Amino acid sequence: MSMHKTCFAFVIGIFLFSGSAIAQTRIDHFGVGRVATADEMAKYFSIPPSGEGLPPGSGTAKAGAEVFANSCAACHGDKMQGNPAKGIGGDRLLGGRGSLASKTPVKTVESYWPYATTLFDYIKRAMPFDSPGSLKDDDVYALVAYILSQAKIIKPTEVMDAKTLPKVMMPNRDGFISDPRPELQLYR
Repeated sequence: MSMHKTCFAFVIGIFLFSGSAIAQTRIDHFGVGRVATADEMAKYFSIPPSGEGLPPGSGTAKAGAEVFANSCAACHGDKMQGNPAKGIGGDRLLGGRGSLASKTPVKTVESYWPYATTLFDYIKRAMPFDSPGSLKDDDVYALVAYILSQAKIIKPTEVMDAKTLPKVMMPNRDGFISDPRPELQLYR
């Protein structure tokens, strides 16, 4: 099986993982994949806005500055201004507050991210781009602290951990509205 098919099969297996006969039927229907094991699923997590499931550990902006310089600055720029260079394309992380309703919205941590806990989740699972999931929990807490302090959302001296991170009030926390479309009921 090619690498592409292997990845596709694994992704299908994860999406369909529910332990139910329906999921198994769907996998059989496509003729690829398998139900992910509990050990495989344990590698994946999602931190909700409440922060439930945040791991032990902590980090400061000072420690995060070093992690950012070593693991993030090449793509996001040394001042988090982004790097649009071809082949890099790291998004800007700062600025843009209040721009989402404008004709030129700027999506950044400051302007778009409603919960700091999900910032931890995203960085933990997806960053750095060339080695996602490689950062230790303390490094991720430190990165979050550094980004939030550079955005002046928290003080540079604040420590981020499982207790403090859910309490961070992001600038655009109330900038989103619920999606009332009835078909969303199908996914719950």
